[in-house]
Amino acid sequence: MSTTCNTPFKPSGILLLSIVLALSACGGKEGAPPAPAGSLPPPVVTVMTAKLESVPRTTELPGRIASSMLAELRPQVTGIIKSRQFEEGSEVKAGQLLYEIDPASYRAAFEGAKADLARAESGLYSARLKASRHAELVKINAVSRDANEDAQAALKQAQADAAATQAALDKARIDLDYTRLVAPIGGRIGRSNVTPGALVTANQAASLAIVQQLDPIYVDLVQSSADLLALKRDFDTGRLQGVDKSSVPVKLVLEDGREYAQPGVLAFSEVSVNEDTGSVILRARFPNPQADLLPGMYVRARLVQGIDDKAALVPHAALTRDAKGTALLMLVNAEGKVEPRPVKAARALGGNWVITEGLAGGEQVIVAGLQKARPGASVQTETSVPPTDSTPQANPQAK
Repeated sequence: MSTTCNTPFKPSGILLLSIVLALSACGGKEGAPPAPAGSLPPPVVTVMTAKLESVPRTTELPGRIASSMLAELRPQVTGIIKSRQFEEGSEVKAGQLLYEIDPASYRAAFEGAKADLARAESGLYSARLKASRHAELVKINAVSRDANEDAQAALKQAQADAAATQAALDKARIDLDYTRLVAPIGGRIGRSNVTPGALVTANQAASLAIVQQLDPIYVDLVQSSADLLALKRDFDTGRLQGVDKSSVPVKLVLEDGREYAQPGVLAFSEVSVNEDTGSVILRARFPNPQADLLPGMYVRARLVQGIDDKAALVPHAALTRDAKGTALLMLVNAEGKVEPRPVKAARALGGNWVITEGLAGGEQVIVAGLQKARPGASVQTETSVPPTDSTPQANPQAK
């Protein structure tokens, strides 16, 4: 026979304590009230104070080096090269003997011309005496008028013959002198295209050698006509100030990236535009005492073509771009909030951008912490040192 127990269950004190502790722990994780909104402090960003100043507009242009003077040696008489009087690649002086053509035939022609002139001068002397006598005798009717006229005509003929032979002698002397080819200019001479024993002809197309003056030396730079028009427009509107065109400094960057130690100056600008390339040539002149610059070398030149009178420098890291490619700076306004500002970044200058439009002096530009700066959000600021690096670098012409 089964027996049913109706005594109510009474939990022990230890079990009740365990239940209370468990419920307290759960309530601490899920039932706690959320943190009040706005309790986190505004993010901290680094700012700099924009300053408007005069910034040189430095342009970097490609160019080729060209000798300041160049002379191609060509013979002006025909003959056999008798000797070469220079070392290839050496420095030569103006008037220095370089080649000698066998002068034997030209010396003989010169001596023959001298003899012809002596004969002509002898005939002239006789004709002059006869003409003088006839001029006196015709006055007393001792000779006929016709005889006197014939004597005067013979004198004129003798004078013409003497002049012709004198010209022939001069030509023979010039040809004899041309057998000695001398350097027309001072400079460095290249390789010789002929050797002793070679036959050369007067005014041939091929040169015997080339002499080039390397100090000073020229650099021909190429700039597009569109850039020149933009410069002119900026000058006309007053955005750019002029520079002294007689002494525009130019610096060279060599093919290996080194900067050439000697500064140069802008010599002149071409007066016409190349129809095929739409560009103009600017020529700069550089000292080249060690002959480090050689004709044909490719270089890049940096020159100042104007001065932005009211521009600001900001670090590269401060500039961002929107989806359309517009340059933007993040500013902190008077209310301490982030404000995006479209600007015009004209070019790079060292580690900075040159801002020519959209930024006023005294405004606070965010230069670090941009990832925390949301437009319209409040931020805390700390001051950065203003940029001072103005070393000219490449000019991407960012717009």
